[in-house]
Amino acid sequence: MKNRITFNVRGRFALFTDPLTRVGGEKCSYHVPTYEALKGITHSIFWKPTFTWYIDKVRIMKQIRTQSKGVKPINMSGGNSLSIYTYLHDVEYQVQAHFEWNTYRDDLKNDRIDGKHFSIAKRMVERGGRRDVFLGTRECQAYVEPCTFGEGEGLYDNAGELAFGLMFHGFDYPDETGVNELHTRFWSPVMRDGIIEFIRPEACTIRNYVRDMIPNPPRSSGLSEEGLLEDLS
Repeated sequence: MKNRITFNVRGRFALFTDPLTRVGGEKCSYHVPTYEALKGITHSIFWKPTFTWYIDKVRIMKQIRTQSKGVKPINMSGGNSLSIYTYLHDVEYQVQAHFEWNTYRDDLKNDRIDGKHFSIAKRMVERGGRRDVFLGTRECQAYVEPCTFGEGEGLYDNAGELAFGLMFHGFDYPDETGVNELHTRFWSPVMRDGIIEFIRPEACTIRNYVRDMIPNPPRSSGLSEEGLLEDLS
């Protein structure tokens, strides 16, 4: 089964928010991208509820630099407040990801066609994605292009090991776990010669319960027309 893609993503700014910095209205980015942020990029490239994307690894190509900006976020009660956001500046990453069939969507099992989704995903990488690509937050626009993972020279190729402590990994959504609860996952990444290899979501041992969540999976009229959905009622 062909299911793996590699791509290069770059942008002027990135903001992979550390949850600890959001309590007072400020935002400060992690030094490296989170699993969930990279998964969001693959969703922007190509996604269908038939499968689930998994991020294998990321390669940090440029020097990790930060830049602070004064911003005026909108308050829920109206008006604006003044906050300081700390972004990553001038970033570039190589990403390797693969998809697996979503076994919790039995209604889409007729759409599990080897080669079909891989061909589309590969074509979407070449075209820069189906939707807008951004690095962590909407204001951090990014650009995607195909690459061979490991090609070219990266700044941290011979930097040895660098640990980043406890970091946010991602969310456990009920349509991907089969449990009607939303959880957050955490882990402790280590970068080795510029590469961070992600553990699978189920391998994360630190989880926090957020709230109950009933999945409301999206339906596709296109799949219905193709006769690939068993039941749309």
